[in-house]
Amino acid sequence: MCKTLQVRWTITPQTAPQPWITCSGCGGLRAFRSSDRIRLNANGRKLDAWLIYKCLICQRTWNRPILERRNVRSIDPAILDALQSNDRDWIRAETFNIEALRRHSPRVDEFAEFDIAKQIRHQTADWTRLEIELMVPLPISTRLDRLLASELKVSRSRLQALQEHGKLLIDADGAAALRRRIRNGARITIDLAMETDREQSWRPAATGDPL
Repeated sequence: MCKTLQVRWTITPQTAPQPWITCSGCGGLRAFRSSDRIRLNANGRKLDAWLIYKCLICQRTWNRPILERRNVRSIDPAILDALQSNDRDWIRAETFNIEALRRHSPRVDEFAEFDIAKQIRHQTADWTRLEIELMVPLPISTRLDRLLASELKVSRSRLQALQEHGKLLIDADGAAALRRRIRNGARITIDLAMETDREQSWRPAATGDPL
């Protein structure tokens, strides 16, 4: 660790996935966007809950089922409270529930744009290795090689070459990890002992701090 510059990148997607639904107003398949509002219907001890979406063209609504005829006592109290209070954080997380959307929609558009916050976790004056920890609280379609190339200002071919020579290690998914979606908790270690521009190029890009 004494030779390692450790950073944490928190990746937050900007736009939630948008399902395509047959719109009764437009008369065809249209993209819908979450309104960030929950609709509830109670019938005795049974509860139905929907997340309300709106057509991007005509604003006609579609209710995406979250709970159907569920006994109130069987619902996690935290989830029940989030539904009843229209908790914004809980709703935002639910708008990224890709599997649920795909059960109701023949097409779901995902978006690669994201915000990134970079935090230094450990640093030393004579570091030779860079370790990046990824925090990805919401699923995002961005591939790992594209993220690293964009943020570190290097080409994807250079990243692949570093990996092939054992200079770039990823803690999971083997050699294919660079071509897969970024995932929460992933750690990337890059041996930069032979790179003379560690401080001038790699450090500012990795930490977000200009020289």
